[in-house]
Amino acid sequence: MKEKIRTEKSAVSGEYSLLGRSGLAVSPLCLGTMTFGTEWGWGTDAATSRAVFDRYVASGGNFIDTADGYTNGTSETLLGQFMRAAGNRDRLVVATKFTFNAHTGDPNAGGNSRKNIYRALESSLRRLQTDYVDLYWMHAWDSQTPVDEVLYTLDSLVKAGKVRYIGLSDTPAWYAARAQTLAELKSWAPVCALQLEYSLVERNIEREHIPAALELGWGVCPWSPLAGGFLAGKYRQEKGGTSGAGRLDPTKGPGNPYFQRFTERNWRILDALTEVSKEADRRPAQVALNWITRRPGVASTIIGATSVAQLEDNLRALDFVLPHQASEKLEAASRPEAVFPYTFFGPPMQGMVRGGASVRREPPWFRECQCHG
Repeated sequence: MKEKIRTEKSAVSGEYSLLGRSGLAVSPLCLGTMTFGTEWGWGTDAATSRAVFDRYVASGGNFIDTADGYTNGTSETLLGQFMRAAGNRDRLVVATKFTFNAHTGDPNAGGNSRKNIYRALESSLRRLQTDYVDLYWMHAWDSQTPVDEVLYTLDSLVKAGKVRYIGLSDTPAWYAARAQTLAELKSWAPVCALQLEYSLVERNIEREHIPAALELGWGVCPWSPLAGGFLAGKYRQEKGGTSGAGRLDPTKGPGNPYFQRFTERNWRILDALTEVSKEADRRPAQVALNWITRRPGVASTIIGATSVAQLEDNLRALDFVLPHQASEKLEAASRPEAVFPYTFFGPPMQGMVRGGASVRREPPWFRECQCHG
C-alpha cells in the first residue's frame, strides 16, 4: 500500500458528535448492552458487564444503548445498578427502546400503541433507576399502529420530562420520513436519529435511509457494524463448511435467516477486509469499525463487548485514518447492487433528463452514496 496509515488522537475521549439536528452530544462509539446478562446464552455476568461499563466511561464514552427486552430486562437492570453505584447518571446519554412484547398472549404488551409505550417506559425507568430517558427508540415498525399515534405519544412523554429525545429503529424510510414531516407540521418533538443495521456486508440503507437522514436531519446509529462477529475475522471459509467460533454459532441454523452471513458475497468482502487489515497492520474488526464510523450520516456506531479486552480493541478503531486507496477497496468490494429505480438517478439517465447539459449541483447524498449506479 503506497499510503501510510495516519494515527489520530482517539475520538472516544473528548470529541463528540451532535445527534442529527439536535443539541445532544454523543460519543462516536456507543456502548451497546445487549450482552449485559447471561439469559440469552452468549452474554456476560454482572461483574464482567460492570467492568466493560466502567472502562467505556473511563475512556470518555457517554452514549449507552439498551432495550426493555435485552436479556429479558436484565440489561436495563444491570445498567441501572452500575449508574447508581458510579453516581454518573446525569453525565451519560442513556437510550432504551420499546416495541417487543413483554407478556405472551397479551397483544397490548407489545407493538407501538400508546398503551404499550406508556407501559414499556414505566418498566424501563424502574429497571434503570432513573426518572428520565435521554433517547427513546421505537425498536421496530409494527406495521399496524398509526404513525401519528406513535409521534403524539412520544411528544407527550417529552413534554412530561420523561423522555428527552426520540428516535426510530428498524423502520422503513418512508415511515420515518412521514413521521418527521408530521412532527414538523404539528410542532411535535422531532425524530433526531435512526438506528439501523449497517456494515460492510449490509449496506442496503444507503438506498433510502442515508439520503433521508442527510435531508431530514437524523443522526444514523449503526447496529451490528461487525455483522454479528463475521467481520471480526473469527471465521474462515473451508471446503465443506466454515471454521471458527463466535456469536454466530448458535444462530446460523436455517431457522434464523437474519444470521445467514456465510454467503459467497460476504466471503469476498471478508477477503478484501482481511487484505486491507494486513496492509494497515490492524485487526479486521478495527478496520471494519473505522470504515463504518466515517460513512455519511453516521453519528455514533453501536459496539458490544463480552470482555474489557474486546472493548479496548474496538475503541482503538478510532485511532487511525485509512488511506483513500484502502477505503476504496472496501467500498468496491461491498457496494450494493444498483437496482431500479436508483439506476435512474445517475448517469446516463440524468444526462437524458437534462438534455445533455451539465448541471453541477447534486443532492448531497448522491455524491456520498454509491448504490445509485
